[in-house]
Amino acid sequence: MTLNRLPNTATAEQISQSLREHGYVIVDELASAEQMDRIAAEMAPYIQDTAYGKDNFIGHQTKRTGSLIARSPAARELVMHPSVLGATELFLAHASTFQLHLTQIISVFPGSPAQMLHQDELAWDFFPFPDDYQVQCNLLWAMTDYTEENGATRIVPGSQFVGRKQKYTEEQSIAAVMKRGSALFYTGKIYHGAGSNRSDAIRQAINITYAVGWVRQEENQYLSCPREIAQTLPDDLLKVMGYQYGCFALGYTRDFEDPLTALRDDVAPVAMSIELVDAQRADNGGSFRHNLQSESA
Repeated sequence: MTLNRLPNTATAEQISQSLREHGYVIVDELASAEQMDRIAAEMAPYIQDTAYGKDNFIGHQTKRTGSLIARSPAARELVMHPSVLGATELFLAHASTFQLHLTQIISVFPGSPAQMLHQDELAWDFFPFPDDYQVQCNLLWAMTDYTEENGATRIVPGSQFVGRKQKYTEEQSIAAVMKRGSALFYTGKIYHGAGSNRSDAIRQAINITYAVGWVRQEENQYLSCPREIAQTLPDDLLKVMGYQYGCFALGYTRDFEDPLTALRDDVAPVAMSIELVDAQRADNGGSFRHNLQSESA
């Protein structure tokens, strides 16, 4: 059996539809080798200093290096990739907003065993989200080639429909083999896990995931990216990071001030109100979504 895949010319609608139908999709060579080179160079010293995991799930021979927004300008481009944001916007359209959930480089070293196959949405204290409610849209960008031998992430096709407490063997999964720069999109419900690295090289992926705006982020973006760096970033990236209302009454600061206004230290606060929510819903076809167009500070 081969895994579902699309070319890098695929539309956001095609990617979103594949996620709904299959729970995952590979988009081949969505980023360039040059972009992967830049991220690798910017993150190399941080990866060097990252400790190995402390348990079998995280991986005793695996490093997980975060804070990509603060540490890697090239990684910010992946976070804001138009095809990714477009597909995520459609896939999570049932929520008022979506936000960045985590950024991480996963380095699986030679000899690392296969990871337990799991669902990512268990991160929220094992909360039983309804089967038809999607809480996140996840990506693994191949920073190196993904092969069967070097531990490519493994997917269990069809497992997004089976619910919780399922146990799968590695033999029931398929390796997401893909070239460097390709992206594996997958939902929080699909069972997946890192394969065993039987090669003599490190397998690396850039894990960037997004979630609906009303849940807690796995990586705290407000501390992972220091304020002095955040204040230099464009508004559209800051909104995706979470500097916006998660929905009505979630995320305000001080006296009902907009978080982006507070970060910019603007003198005129933007207060949230039911009227503003209704107006923005009307402007966006009934959905209160964040505006991805940059605004002046």
